[in-house]
Amino acid sequence: MQGIAHTPTNKLSNSIDFYQQLGFKKIAENIFTDGKMIVEINPERYARAGIKLFKSSWEKELENLLDLAAVTKTSDGYLLSDASGVWIYLVEGEPGWKAEPAEESFSALGNYAGLTLETTDMKRSAAIYRALGFKIVFGDASQPYMSLEWSGFVVTLMKPNSCPHLFFNPSMTYFNGKEGNPKVIARVRELNIPIAEEITHFNEEGNVDNIIIRDPGGYGFFLFND
Repeated sequence: MQGIAHTPTNKLSNSIDFYQQLGFKKIAENIFTDGKMIVEINPERYARAGIKLFKSSWEKELENLLDLAAVTKTSDGYLLSDASGVWIYLVEGEPGWKAEPAEESFSALGNYAGLTLETTDMKRSAAIYRALGFKIVFGDASQPYMSLEWSGFVVTLMKPNSCPHLFFNPSMTYFNGKEGNPKVIARVRELNIPIAEEITHFNEEGNVDNIIIRDPGGYGFFLFND
């Protein structure tokens, strides 16, 4: 079983340059990793930002999913979305590549901490991920956020009005601490990566201590200090 990020692109070369510039390594055609997260860049014009889950068969999970979401049959599996609107690609079969996880993420973005989604219906989103086999590892649907895990792939769900900044569904989250994140921000600036938002909300002195960037296909990245 394998879970990866799935991102569209405005132009394939733009997305490849974005990830390589940040230090992601290529492991197969249009597949990149920072040692923790694996990203597939999909140049097809029908591609949408979301997640892709690989498993030999999704037949068992479909029984419960059909009561929670509209499911579309695809050539290699199924497609649905949770209450956040994020597309979930279910692929039947193993990926045509292998990637050994590193002890730490090695990109310029720092310490990878999973995907984050903002949803208007925590209970339904959680129910969909649990129907897929995800297990709750933190919080529950009554709290502002909760985290679920599937084969090492972590998704954190956020309630509406919990995040006082831009939010792109879905977003990869990197937590680098109060001392480490300024270095990450400085490196992003040095690489001339466009910054979608400089965040001062959490800093009493009004300093930029968190930033958000996006890849060319619209996938978000939260580069936060905690």
